[in-house]
Amino acid sequence: MNWTQNVWIQIKNITADELISALEKDKFTVDAKKGAIRIYYNPHTKRRVSVHYHPKKTFKSPKLLKGLIDDAGWEESDLRRLKLIK
Repeated sequence: MNWTQNVWIQIKNITADELISALEKDKFTVDAKKGAIRIYYNPHTKRRVSVHYHPKKTFKSPKLLKGLIDDAGWEESDLRRLKLIK
């Protein structure tokens, strides 16, 4: 997925809390939890997303954030629907 610069500027500072909130809005539930690792599962799409949870921290690696969004199966329209971007 190639994002425009405008989208990337908005998404790059997302925190783990914001990502988890968006996952929960999109019907993902906690499937497993061990320490800082939380695995979210969506029974409708059968997708899993593994989030290393650190409160109020942004994702340091753009590849990691892109991978999490890809794992969730989200596209730009989904990011808008979930209010992660405008």
